[in-house]
Amino acid sequence: MTASLDYTVVIPTTGRETLRPLLATLLGGPEPRPAEILVVDDRPGGSGLDVPAGVRVLRSGGRGPAAARNLGWRTAKSEWIAFVDDDVVLAPDWPRQLAADLGSLPPDVAASQGRITVPLPADRRPTDDERSTAGLEQARWITADMAYRRHALVEAGGFDERFPRAFREDSDLALRVAEAGHRIDQGERLTTHPARRAGFFYSLKAQRGNADNALMRAKHGVLWRQRTGVGHGRLGLHALSTVAALAALALPLLRQRGKALLAAGVWAGLTAEFATRRIVPGPRTPGEVARMVVTSALIPPAACYHRLRGEIAARRPRPEVAVLFDRDDTLIVDVPYLNDPDGVRPVPGAVELVRGLRERGIPVGVVSNQSGVAKGLITREQLDAVNARVQELFGPFGTWQVCVHDDGDGCACRKPAPGMVLRAAGELGVDPASCVVIGDTGADVDAALAAGARAVLVPTHRTLEPEIARARRHAAVARDLSEALRLAGVAG
Repeated sequence: MTASLDYTVVIPTTGRETLRPLLATLLGGPEPRPAEILVVDDRPGGSGLDVPAGVRVLRSGGRGPAAARNLGWRTAKSEWIAFVDDDVVLAPDWPRQLAADLGSLPPDVAASQGRITVPLPADRRPTDDERSTAGLEQARWITADMAYRRHALVEAGGFDERFPRAFREDSDLALRVAEAGHRIDQGERLTTHPARRAGFFYSLKAQRGNADNALMRAKHGVLWRQRTGVGHGRLGLHALSTVAALAALALPLLRQRGKALLAAGVWAGLTAEFATRRIVPGPRTPGEVARMVVTSALIPPAACYHRLRGEIAARRPRPEVAVLFDRDDTLIVDVPYLNDPDGVRPVPGAVELVRGLRERGIPVGVVSNQSGVAKGLITREQLDAVNARVQELFGPFGTWQVCVHDDGDGCACRKPAPGMVLRAAGELGVDPASCVVIGDTGADVDAALAAGARAVLVPTHRTLEPEIARARRHAAVARDLSEALRLAGVAG
């Protein structure tokens, strides 16, 4: 049973030195071997990542771990996707442990979480950073070691890339998977996460996560902390401390010295309590005590600033327009029944234009007829490999809708039918009327119009004159992709 487990390992990385021993463990482990090991290089200028033979490298361009994991699982073809972080230490028999956890799960279980252990120093008390890492042992749904069924990821739409850090993006996905009616199981496999030793201001920089907390609240309501089991936090006390500090500075200008002294006392008391709470369980060395005192004074205003920033961003209206692209001769140069990823050549300027849309927060997707599969001219695996290469070059699309049927199959998805446009709008969370379909054939235009969306035709030498004439009457016609975006009202 376990020998037939179909799984892929996805590892987002920023090039840590811990990656190579992790890969060595996976490559040298027992059966069942993964169908593929995908390392997603998330460095902004990622190139030249040194990995052993048998490991495939993808590049996500520094968009954060959520985007990196999305690229990984969408490239994978297996039933299970096992996410692990690049700084964990897997057991030598981890594949066997994973298979034991996954092999007997019922269909309604969509994910399996590994158990995390964080070794702490035996000869001294742990530092603040080390205690923070040790909290992972009680964390729920963290992707340090988490396996998902592929269909659950597809149904949920993957990780929300609005979470830019390795923080809360895993809890958000798990909540959405659970809300869809699936269960998440606690496995027995054990993975080690070394305790973190960070710089002087690490805890101050970590306050950026308060912006992610704001997004969690906006998405999942005021009870999101209880649902994820992360505790109540100190934001209320941080806000009181920050207000007291500001009052202590402002009241003397209003000649209210008594109230200023009272505010200063409140600030000093809260800061002392916070620092003491962090110092007592630690090693209490001079350096650690100094770090706790300084950062305890700076953390409250930083936490409040990032929370306010996050609340504003979370309430910013989502884009009212989504752009759906045909693939061949719109995004990439058309090669009939393309079956080789090395043959993918972007249309000049297309990569930059698509990335520009994404950077401005405009959702993008692909809707593509690929009848070569039904005709037996390409395999589904070859099609997936080509699409993965497109995504690697262009960056992640919010939705991929691909019809593999032929003309006579009577499906509801093949353009000019509206099925793919409607599903794409649903996955992007927008009304079909908010979508603009850009393609090179009359079928692209007709599919958009049938779905209630707008359309822009970008003709090539293969586009028929009647198709162009119809588009001029019912949609819009552009000379190139740049003009198409301008006509769609989304040009940068």
